[in-house]
Amino acid sequence: MKAKFITIEGIEGAGKSTQLDFIQKYLSDQGQSLTVTREPGGTELGEQIRELLLTPRPQGMAVDTELLLMFAARAEHVEQVINPALERGEWVLSDRFTDATFAYQGGGRGIAQQRITDIAEWTLKGLQPDLTLLFDLPVEVGQQRVLSRNEGIDRFEQEKVDFFQRIKECYLERAKHAPKRIKVIDANQSIADIQAQLASILDRLLVA
Repeated sequence: MKAKFITIEGIEGAGKSTQLDFIQKYLSDQGQSLTVTREPGGTELGEQIRELLLTPRPQGMAVDTELLLMFAARAEHVEQVINPALERGEWVLSDRFTDATFAYQGGGRGIAQQRITDIAEWTLKGLQPDLTLLFDLPVEVGQQRVLSRNEGIDRFEQEKVDFFQRIKECYLERAKHAPKRIKVIDANQSIADIQAQLASILDRLLVA
């Protein structure tokens, strides 16, 4: 079976981390060798870039700087982690990938989608997930979950409701145009209901 590349997406507070653990265990129980990673990050250099991107800074960050840092980390991630794992026959499970850039820097920040597409084509050389699981829930619910963690708030989590509403809408628009790849999960359900839906989707991928 060809190794598969799975990505997880969603706004802040969508429950991706909880479900990533479930997906990892589910696939491992089915005998799949799996590399689990995240963006921004996934490599030593990528994690350093992640720190630059997430650390709140009074002076802010230019939107083009943010975009280019995202793709710098991603280029390293693809070169050092994702492609080598797929070539070894391992499945790859990544917490965020390029859809996040279209949603956050495109929808959220207002960068032209074509500019993101051009950079993606240059850096990724055609790499695209086989399956993207998009965890969707109301923005207000996501923000309540973030605040309830009692953890520090990063630079993105400090943004206002309208920023995340634009992100949510962009994600759903992308899902509408790529329904075979992007599967929308109602993240406002119980954990058991979410995991039942995930298992059904993963079972179909396992036999594809």
